Amino acid sequence: MALSNLFTRRPAISALPAEAPEPKVWPEIGETWNPEGVSVVQRYYNQAHAVVLVYTACARYRCVVACLGCHFTKAHSAARSYDWMELSEAAEAANEHATTCRALPRDLPTRPGDATVHKLLHKRAREYQDGAKDNEFRIDALDLARLTIQRTNVWIEAALRKLADEQPDLLLLRTSHEGGAPRFFVRHYTPVS
Repeated sequence: MALSNLFTRRPAISALPAEAPEPKVWPEIGETWNPEGVSVVQRYYNQAHAVVLVYTACARYRCVVACLGCHFTKAHSAARSYDWMELSEAAEAANEHATTCRALPRDLPTRPGDATVHKLLHKRAREYQDGAKDNEFRIDALDLARLTIQRTNVWIEAALRKLADEQPDLLLLRTSHEGGAPRFFVRHYTPVS
C-alpha cells in the first residue's frame, strides 16, 4: 500500500508561480509639473505618493523644499550661518519629510491670474514695512511662494517696477549706475500718533 501512494498521479504543479497583481499606484501628481519661474531639481514621494519637490527659483544655489501633499515648505538652513539651503541640505530635508509624511496628493496649484499675483506682491511688500527704516525687498524673498506665484523673475521684476511707479510711498526702486539689477526697497512708514 505504501508503494501505491508513491506512484499515484497527482495534478501537475505549474512551473511558473502565478503573477502577483499589479499594485495600484496613486496618480503621479507633480511628476511632470514644472511651474513657470521654478526649476525642479529633485522629486521624492511621501508615504502616500504625494510629491516632495526640491526646486530653485531666483538663484540656482538657493534650494527650497515643498510637499505637494501637506503644506510643508522649507527654505532656510538651520545648520549654516546663511539663511538658505544648498542642494545637499535640501535633499536631506525633502527625504526626511517624505519618509514621515502621509498626506495624500493634492491637486496641483493652478496658475493664478496677473491681478491675483499683483495683490500678493502688494501684500508681501506691506509685510516688509518697518517704522524705522527702508527694507530691501529682494525677489529671492519670494522663493517659498513661487509655486503659488508661478511667474518668472523677469515678470516679477516688471510687476515690482509697476508697483513702485503706482505706490512710491510703499516701494522704492533704485538702480546702479552700471546698469546692474534693480533693487527694491519697502519704504518705512511713519506711525500715526
